[in-house]
Amino acid sequence: MTAGGVAGGKTVAAQRDAWICFEDEAGQTLRPPKARTWGRRGETPVIPVSGKGSGRVSIAGLVCVKPGRRSRFIYRTITHRGRRNERRSFTETDYIALLDAAHQQLGGPIVLVWDNLNTHISAAMRQMINGRDCYT
Repeated sequence: MTAGGVAGGKTVAAQRDAWICFEDEAGQTLRPPKARTWGRRGETPVIPVSGKGSGRVSIAGLVCVKPGRRSRFIYRTITHRGRRNERRSFTETDYIALLDAAHQQLGGPIVLVWDNLNTHISAAMRQMINGRDCYT
């Protein structure tokens, strides 16, 4: 650690008085898990399951931290029902909407830390982020 209490070379957030936001996403199918059970010989056990079990839920979240301020968790969910030509994950515009909502809630610039997901590093995403001066 350097004298200012910030790791060397990582002073962008401190210089801009910005929030550091870590982003990640996950998905989960809505289909119930397969299970095994036992039953008497000759009698097939029937296990009722609610719902038709189709679709998928995706969530993208931001954990936002800033020294001297309360940490925040901002997230968005999308439910995919398996319709024709329906995307099963977040699009660039979905991520930008999440970032814009975070910027509005946090009220300051954001230093964004995320993985190398193809949506994150696409030319369209780079163009959308470069069009806004509040993201680093």
